[in-house]
Amino acid sequence: MLAYVVLLFAVLSRILPHAFHAVNWNFTAVGGGLLFFGSRMGATPGRSAWQTVAKLASAVAVLVATDYYLTVYAYGYSFHARDYFVTWLWYAAVCLIGMQILQKASVLRVVAGVLASATSFFLLSNFMVWVGGTMTTYPRTLAGLGACYMAAIPFYRNDVVSTAITAGALFGLPVLAARIVESLHTAQQDNLPLA
Repeated sequence: MLAYVVLLFAVLSRILPHAFHAVNWNFTAVGGGLLFFGSRMGATPGRSAWQTVAKLASAVAVLVATDYYLTVYAYGYSFHARDYFVTWLWYAAVCLIGMQILQKASVLRVVAGVLASATSFFLLSNFMVWVGGTMTTYPRTLAGLGACYMAAIPFYRNDVVSTAITAGALFGLPVLAARIVESLHTAQQDNLPLA
């Protein structure tokens, strides 16, 4: 259930800035949310492979619907599924990264997941813009590809930061809360009178 709440937060992080005309924040919880969602996909004992696939498909379907909404209603473009196919595969891949490396989360694994998520999106999305993007045109040369990546560096930086904040909170806060409870429990036991 918590995984779906996080997915809803990720969707809202994409939609709400448009509703409040604050799109310049460029903060999205999608990468961190998908890593968390993926980490919860295989965490239930007895879950069949089909159930895991259905959960993955539901996450991707929610984000596909978000892409449609944003493209048509927020950006005012016509929607072409072929323009998003690589992005949709990326959504599934980030869930799988979370499923593989973050079921037993550690600081190193979360950092690796954040960097893998943000970097893969940077590389794939900008390559697709260069190959056939309709929003901008870059020459189909190595210099054009370089210019496309250079123009996207501020977005990459913001994606790394927002993914790190989101994943850090999602994976770190429960650990912090458990340590606080453990500390309070230990302090309470230390103050108990001996019988």
